[in-house]
Amino acid sequence: MVVGGSGVDTVVRVASLPVPPADSVPVGPIREYPGHTGGYVALGARALGLRVALLDFVGDDWPGTLVRARMAEGGVEFLPLVSPAGTRRAVNLVDAAGRRMSFYDGRDPAGLRMPREFHLPHLRRARHVHLCISHFARFLHDDLAGLGVPVSTDLHDWDGVADHHREFALRSDLVFLSAAGADGAYVLTRDGGPEPRHVPAAVPPGPVVDSNGAGDAFAAGFLYGRLTGRDVPECARLGAVAGAHACTAPGAAAFASAQALLAAAGLPGGP
Repeated sequence: MVVGGSGVDTVVRVASLPVPPADSVPVGPIREYPGHTGGYVALGARALGLRVALLDFVGDDWPGTLVRARMAEGGVEFLPLVSPAGTRRAVNLVDAAGRRMSFYDGRDPAGLRMPREFHLPHLRRARHVHLCISHFARFLHDDLAGLGVPVSTDLHDWDGVADHHREFALRSDLVFLSAAGADGAYVLTRDGGPEPRHVPAAVPPGPVVDSNGAGDAFAAGFLYGRLTGRDVPECARLGAVAGAHACTAPGAAAFASAQALLAAAGLPGGP
């Protein structure tokens, strides 16, 4: 189960980053991609064959309609509540090499809460919960701890100081972090020694066109490995392959199948 983090990304393709100052800049077609971080994790995990539900708030608006349609198309069980502030948005500038700069619309009101009578029955049926760092989601920690459900989260570009991220970090069993770059990943476990283990970046199956959703795909691939009983190095390798796969289509539109993921990772179970 994924909680929070759905919305619509507007992708603007530019020649280079940072964008030179100008009154106006001609660009290619500007497109909308429903997903956002929670949506992309849910869609990626579902493409890998996992049963996935997504709990979140969206607006009674056009972007919300896009999110609902995309989750239905991707086979994700979407369980939304209506937010009075509308559906979250982001504008992502993507350069010719696929690098991106994201301008995130954190429009949720500070007092937004998911009613306990709504979320608790859904959490009870979950094998694993991926908790996005939406503000309302932090108030689910106590219920998740009481249920004993394993929890993962993605802190994105946390600076190690901000209290908002810290609570998610300390109350999750599995924590993802991200940084700008394409040098692979590092894995640190409680029983694996003091030094993180490097996981090399995977070779994408095609030209890199857009890094939007690569970290979310990494999380989906890692969780697929974890939920199918693989060890941490194998999970990380699956995550790296899924992240590379996501970079080969615009707007995080490329989600690997389980067969393709396992085959590219060189793990048993593929074709």
